[in-house]
Amino acid sequence: MSELLEKILSRDNMNAAYKRVCANKGAGGVDDVTVDELGEYIKENWNSIREQIRQRQYKPQPVRRVEIPKPNGGVRKLGIPTVMDRVIQQGIVQVISPMCEPLFSEWSYGFRPGRSCEMAIRQLLVYLNEGYEWIVDIDLEKFFDNVPQDKLMSLVHNIINDGDTESLIRKYLKAGVMTQQGYEETKLGTPQGGNLSPLLSNIMLNELDKELEARELRYTRYADDCVIAVRSEASAKRVMRTITDWIQRKLGLKVNMTKTHITRPQKLKYLGFGFYKDSKAEEWKCRPHQDSVAKLKRKLKELTCRKMPGKVTEKIKRINQVTRGWINYYALGSMKRAMTEIDAHLRTRLRVVIWKQWKVPSKRQWGLQKLGIGKDLARVTAYSGDRYQWVATRTCVCRAISKTVLTKAGLASCLDYYNERHALKLC
Repeated sequence: MSELLEKILSRDNMNAAYKRVCANKGAGGVDDVTVDELGEYIKENWNSIREQIRQRQYKPQPVRRVEIPKPNGGVRKLGIPTVMDRVIQQGIVQVISPMCEPLFSEWSYGFRPGRSCEMAIRQLLVYLNEGYEWIVDIDLEKFFDNVPQDKLMSLVHNIINDGDTESLIRKYLKAGVMTQQGYEETKLGTPQGGNLSPLLSNIMLNELDKELEARELRYTRYADDCVIAVRSEASAKRVMRTITDWIQRKLGLKVNMTKTHITRPQKLKYLGFGFYKDSKAEEWKCRPHQDSVAKLKRKLKELTCRKMPGKVTEKIKRINQVTRGWINYYALGSMKRAMTEIDAHLRTRLRVVIWKQWKVPSKRQWGLQKLGIGKDLARVTAYSGDRYQWVATRTCVCRAISKTVLTKAGLASCLDYYNERHALKLC
């Protein structure tokens, strides 16, 4: 057995992989073993599984197909491996990733230690402010589903040159998927959702990085999201034609020519961000793309639906989780106006939720009086009916269930949190 595979199967490495899988949680695979049951499963089965791997007899189970609807139509196909296979894949990643990192490009930011979407956006802003204002936006069609496995494995071999480990990785590529219709072979691709897939995608697309660097092009890549910045429209047309041809010939990947296009920064959507030129500072800046803001508003609308049962404090807790996570991601961008609007909109919707939960006029009058509204005005408002939007915006309810009251109930201000996070990003 190879030294590399022994390192992967070592107690310390597999323990670290187990802890990582447990921390990430996630659904079970086709064997219905959950993360909570994983520890007991490993105690009972690990010795035999490890020996099977050493003898090249281990057979990974098929991944469970999950389809996630896309906002613009269609579905994203995810493959959920069993929790045991996730641990083994994570163990492989932990050992192989340090071997790959020195070979990867400085301009590749996806699924790599110490790198993030924010770094890709910052680099793109550098290009724009250097005058590279024509963008070639490359779209790889169903990248994870279309990766040529033989080509990928030849690239893996060039890096690790270890037959035992390569055999195990290939078995994961060939494990197949279980759909509602039954078992399907996987002759192409690397299932999006497995722990190995991000590393394998970077190994594949590192060849593209090398080509772009050889041509001295300015680009950023986050997984399969790649944009190239050039100075002129003529250069953009030439680059788009030659690079798409190279990708299809040399890598065997499909380029979606309906989505691959040349654009200007104002019309670009990259990793959820949009771009604009600050007329005062005379420089390009970023902000959440309007589609990203709309998606957040839809999510908050779901969380503040007045028909959904549950305590207001629980709704507020969930709202804070969503808004803080969203702001943490987009904090580099400018969005004071958007956060101000969302704050006001959230308070209005929560007032509607509270008004509906008070249900009857007597309870509504009691609630308004408790919040400092005079008896006569509270009574008139309480008996004004169920015109929720009007009540929440045009009556004393707005004054009673004020920003201060909602803050005491736990509602975090999106604007305040954004100002705090944005200031840190600019430091």
